[in-house]
Amino acid sequence: MQNMTEGSLFSHLWRYALPLILANWLQLAYNAADSMIAGRFIGKEALAAEGIAAPIMNLVILAVSGLCIGAGIFMSERYGADDMHSLRQSLAAVLKSGVMMSAAVMIPGILLTPAILNLMAVPDEIFNLTSVYLRITFLGVPLTFIYNALAAAMKSVGDSKRPLRFLAVCSILNIVLDLILLGIFHLGIVTSALTTVFAQLVSALLAARCMIREMKELIPEKDEWKTDRTILKKVMSYGLPSAMQQAVQPVGKLLIQSRVNMLGVSTIAAFNAVSRIDSFAFIPEQSIAASIATMIAQNRGAGKPERIKKGFAIGIAMEIVYGIFIGVTVLLTGRQLVSLFVKGSGTEEVIKEGMAYLSIIALIYTMPSLTNGFQGYCRGVGRIPVTILCTFIQISLRTIGTYLLAGRIGIRGIAAASGVGWLAMLLFEVPYVLNHMKHLQEHL
Repeated sequence: MQNMTEGSLFSHLWRYALPLILANWLQLAYNAADSMIAGRFIGKEALAAEGIAAPIMNLVILAVSGLCIGAGIFMSERYGADDMHSLRQSLAAVLKSGVMMSAAVMIPGILLTPAILNLMAVPDEIFNLTSVYLRITFLGVPLTFIYNALAAAMKSVGDSKRPLRFLAVCSILNIVLDLILLGIFHLGIVTSALTTVFAQLVSALLAARCMIREMKELIPEKDEWKTDRTILKKVMSYGLPSAMQQAVQPVGKLLIQSRVNMLGVSTIAAFNAVSRIDSFAFIPEQSIAASIATMIAQNRGAGKPERIKKGFAIGIAMEIVYGIFIGVTVLLTGRQLVSLFVKGSGTEEVIKEGMAYLSIIALIYTMPSLTNGFQGYCRGVGRIPVTILCTFIQISLRTIGTYLLAGRIGIRGIAAASGVGWLAMLLFEVPYVLNHMKHLQEHL
């Protein structure tokens, strides 16, 4: 456990963020491994199919995990206030409600897959391939929720290291299975989907086993499983807006993906590749933001406004430094990164399209770094509706910009539209947060 209400704020922030960065990179690694192995051993059609399915599953998974993120903020407050009874009640409430919600998403998702793909204008040559892949990956939604709920409880008390261990095992397992089953035995895209679901199962089991054996103080007692309406209402007031905020982004990405699908298979494959690269680049920004949110929530529970202000300033400085670093790195290594995702016929065309996108997006990586930092502040002080509004502004302008520019300048227009969205988000977030900090004592 890591109590952020005492001690060095910089030390707390980076010690909490580093395992999150590594854990999320590992999670992306086995997702990216699916794409790399599918693209290199099955073909660009498989890479395109997984690229189309990705924003759909991100919509579902981020909404489910968003519930856990919001609940985790409330649990962090309870830990900062030294109220473990309420923390355990919160975990019980989110587990009961979340399992039902994830099952309610999984079943319609499987049944409605063809209709979803038709709405996205998926090309005929990869329609069936995408449909099979998407239906199988829907099976993992409840497993993803259980892992995220248990991990949120661990992170709320400052432990971001154990979830890293779980994902390390699962990532290695997934990659090895893909290399064997796809690379050696050429079993096809169905196997790629099945190995992903299996990895989700393993991560959920490992988290449950760890909590039972090593973190018994977090396990709800018998009477704490009974629904406390006050606790449930509080958890939902944090969790549901957070779920909505997490879902807003992938809805826009679905619309963007639909526009990309009109640009041809090579551009679809390239956009899948650069989206994976973006995801890796954004992870440290998001992890620092999560660290900021947990630090603020714990100190909010402990009633320490000056510590909140100082910690936030340190977190924003970390975001800026990282944004500059990753932009330079992607500019220098972009071609090599894109080439990892594709091999064989059409490779050069995919790389060319990918570089057209990265040459623009790498110049503005500092903007999402800052937006993530300010989002972390809003989550930490319980202003989650503000994060929904900001995300809505960003993704709306990004989507509109994509539809206006993609037909004229291709994949470059998609990158430029992202910059417009991030800029608008900052213009709203910065004055709001600065004003809130002036009156922080009144909000505690």
